[in-house]
Amino acid sequence: MVKVRAPSGLEDHVGFWLRFVSNHVSARFARLVEARGVTVSEWVALRALFVDESPNTAALMQRLGMTKGAVSKVLARLEEKGLVRRKTDKEDARAQVLELTAAGRKLVPVLASLADENDAHFFATLSAAERRRLVATMRRLVDAHHLEEVPTE
Repeated sequence: MVKVRAPSGLEDHVGFWLRFVSNHVSARFARLVEARGVTVSEWVALRALFVDESPNTAALMQRLGMTKGAVSKVLARLEEKGLVRRKTDKEDARAQVLELTAAGRKLVPVLASLADENDAHFFATLSAAERRRLVATMRRLVDAHHLEEVPTE
């Protein structure tokens, strides 16, 4: 009689635990930013624009690792909310550049503090050294697997 090996349990997988924690971290953060009128994807775009003033859509796509369609939808929502505007590039009248409005620039630090608060909520039980190691391990996995797209929504 052939012995069939029992399948591994869900809780035996690192991926199970990563997803478990990630789902909780992400869900709480989504609730925090949604209370301020934006989605997580919108927050990611706002934060990128806060650092890189006046990029074009292609540069933002590359920075965020999002598809053109996803970036276009996010930008349309941010424009509707009065947080981002598109302007004609001074050097190339055919091109458009993106910039935060005053309201968008004011909102980013508020949302960043919510991100900090969310991290503190979930990761305060880890020492600073443990948090640095965790981030370094995640970055190592990202590099090893050439992960470029940022999963959103």
